[in-house]
Amino acid sequence: MNTQEHYISVRNHTETICKPLNIEDYVVQPAVFTSPVKWHLAHTTWFFETFILKKYLANYTYFNSQFSFLFNSYYNNAGERILRANRGNLTRPTVDEIYKYRAFVDEKMVGILSNNSASIEINKLVVLGLNHEQQHQELLLTDIKYMFGHNPIFPIYKNDYNLLKDTNSTAGFIPIKEGIYQIGYNEDDFCYDNELGIHKVYLNDFQINNALVTNKEFIDFIESDAYSDSNLWLDEGWTWINKNKIDAPLYWHKINDECYYYTLSGLKKIDPNAIVSHINFYEANAFAEWKGMRLPTEFEWEIASKQMDWGKRWEWTSSAYLPYPKYKKATGAVGEYNGKFMSNQMVLRGASVATSKNHSRKTYRNFFHSDERWQFTGIRLVKL
Repeated sequence: MNTQEHYISVRNHTETICKPLNIEDYVVQPAVFTSPVKWHLAHTTWFFETFILKKYLANYTYFNSQFSFLFNSYYNNAGERILRANRGNLTRPTVDEIYKYRAFVDEKMVGILSNNSASIEINKLVVLGLNHEQQHQELLLTDIKYMFGHNPIFPIYKNDYNLLKDTNSTAGFIPIKEGIYQIGYNEDDFCYDNELGIHKVYLNDFQINNALVTNKEFIDFIESDAYSDSNLWLDEGWTWINKNKIDAPLYWHKINDECYYYTLSGLKKIDPNAIVSHINFYEANAFAEWKGMRLPTEFEWEIASKQMDWGKRWEWTSSAYLPYPKYKKATGAVGEYNGKFMSNQMVLRGASVATSKNHSRKTYRNFFHSDERWQFTGIRLVKL
């Protein structure tokens, strides 16, 4: 698949994700950390317009000059933008206008990419933009789920789209011997800049579980009154559960003494054998404490990943999101992509059932704040 075909494929998939939705679903923003469907569609288009068309296409005329303000996310170098919390206030431009905007930009992008005539620099930016869009494809699904999952009638996105039904196909602990190991991306294909800077780390002997924590295991944790035991929780986590009255993972509900969870296929009875999902770092760490184990570091995870079954849940590690020793941030707006977020966030490794195809690798460093759990996150443990 050449770059033009890859571009068309990724862009089409974003719109395919939106096909089950009604027009009313495109604007809702139920929480600050989520974004409306319409905004995702426009922002991913703004990326190509801002970083490629505006710079490399002679006499480029904007589809709408106001869109730069409306659909910039966090790129200070790219100009002013609306507050993130206000994205759901944008009843205008209409959904129809956003789809026309996508078609407008796509026509010009396909023209640039025709006959593989684009420069190396443009191709690199296109690949970055496509990986950026794939990230938003996963965010689209998780934001749609958060929107529907907080609707009291629990709407169905698609009848055959229960992403919580995966079970473990492996078991047991994988032993890793102590030694000096190489960390970071060392191939020729695309990766994000936060994966670069090959360096060595020393690891002690450890054993890591080849299975992720299941719903049954987490139910046992809940039934032991773990959410009421301050000894299991980090201080910030203890504050979080008490402030928000948390007593179960996100989307779990007790109805007539039976346990259900919301899936994109609607409300379902919890499958005890399925892998637990929508856990934040505080919950993952408390569960590990309760089990007498710990979370892996991101370096342990990366080295063990060659032998592990992974990719069904984003897996919390005990590692803070920090730059590698040789990390170099790009100049300008592109340099804002990862580096400026290296503070007060934790690293997750792997991928999830919502991750787009061909958008995962063992060196991928995802990152979220410790209290966030609307992504498809899970737990893997290391023996003490």
